[in-house]
Amino acid sequence: MNNIKTGLALALLLIAPTALADLSLPVLNLTNGDETQQVSIKLEILALMTILSLLPAMLLMLTSFTRIIVVLAILRQAIGLAQSPPNKVLVGLALVLTLAIMRPVGKAIYTDAVVPYDAGEISLVVAIERTEKPLRDFIQPNTRRSDVEQMLRISGESVSLQDDEVPLMVLVPAFVLSELKSAFQIGFLLFLPFLVIDLIVASVLMAMGMMMLSPLVISLPFKLMVFVLVDGWSMLSATLTASYWN
Repeated sequence: MNNIKTGLALALLLIAPTALADLSLPVLNLTNGDETQQVSIKLEILALMTILSLLPAMLLMLTSFTRIIVVLAILRQAIGLAQSPPNKVLVGLALVLTLAIMRPVGKAIYTDAVVPYDAGEISLVVAIERTEKPLRDFIQPNTRRSDVEQMLRISGESVSLQDDEVPLMVLVPAFVLSELKSAFQIGFLLFLPFLVIDLIVASVLMAMGMMMLSPLVISLPFKLMVFVLVDGWSMLSATLTASYWN
């Protein structure tokens, strides 16, 4: 069975360039002065695969995904559940919330950069410049100035630079640091009510002399009940989503 799957994969790799070429897909052009040269469809596929390989890093560095997934992981540990919800569910929920949060940014990039470039109205360099502005408008309000100054010192830049003058390569790691800090602050606030329940249950068990019984076994149903009664998932999702644009 594995050999069949491997053979099918190799066949698709061999057939794909020819099939795409037969579909007359638009090709990339390299301009050198007045001369324009088309790029081979195989090189286009290679460039596309390279870009796709960078998507996970872009998802973590340029979107709200990092804060959301860290908060969800801390919440699961605060409740006391080891593998429930499973990692795939948490990642899926974080991805859906990220798409909802980043929708205005994606819409602005598509309208201002992708559509004009596809119509041939602007060059690739201009399209990249227009892509940077919506990302910067999203990243800057959610990045602490202290983190920006720290990254400016690390990169050897002047800390007196204004927000609009900070290079994007410096702003992005500062944004990630701010996201991690915010995620741990939210996680701390989430931990407190569950910690109170653990302390109450542990005190009751100690008073009853039931020292051999783990408090986590007793407190887990109460923590689940409290979280469900307050509609915790909906409240947390709404709070995380609203924290970026309000």
